[in-house]
Amino acid sequence: MADSTVRIGLVLPDVMGTYGDGGNAAVLRQRLRLRGIAAEIVEITLADAVPDSLDLYTLGGAEDYAQRLATKHLIRHPGLQRAAARGAPVLAICAAIQVLGHWYETSAGERVDGVGLLDLTTSPQPARTIGELVTSPLLAGLTLPLTGFENHRDSVFATYMHGPCLARNPEFADLLLGKVVDGLAPLDLPEVDLLRRERLRA
Repeated sequence: MADSTVRIGLVLPDVMGTYGDGGNAAVLRQRLRLRGIAAEIVEITLADAVPDSLDLYTLGGAEDYAQRLATKHLIRHPGLQRAAARGAPVLAICAAIQVLGHWYETSAGERVDGVGLLDLTTSPQPARTIGELVTSPLLAGLTLPLTGFENHRDSVFATYMHGPCLARNPEFADLLLGKVVDGLAPLDLPEVDLLRRERLRA
């Protein structure tokens, strides 16, 4: 993989990029480039079929109507599902979890079918949850807790954390990259370590 360009799919940023979650693709690209590995972001909009040939994929948050558009598009163009089936890493943030599940319930109580890639269903909680959070590592390969900002298996990783999530959790970013690049060298970025320490203290 080191001799070719790593292609990162930014899936439907035109409808699923509400909270700056497109920054996750930028973090992945930059962390590869800092290691001397060529990387590019491939934006996949509602005007495009979803290719199944990319190395990894990211999806972000969205409002109810945008989720419907995204779900219809991903069902019509199942490249993401085929890529996940072959083991390509997929990062799903917030509403993307709902879109990739079996169904999700809207705030009005309507049940909307999802893509069915994740074996889950989602329903709104009674009150909005907002603020900083820290989790214990739940994924094999992580040694540090994840941090993020909340508003609201196989190769698919899903979280409700914005931030963008990968900017705040470089070890998580490298876990994803390590699934497509063999022998990923560590990065020495003191400013990133400082940011993590500040977030954990907060």
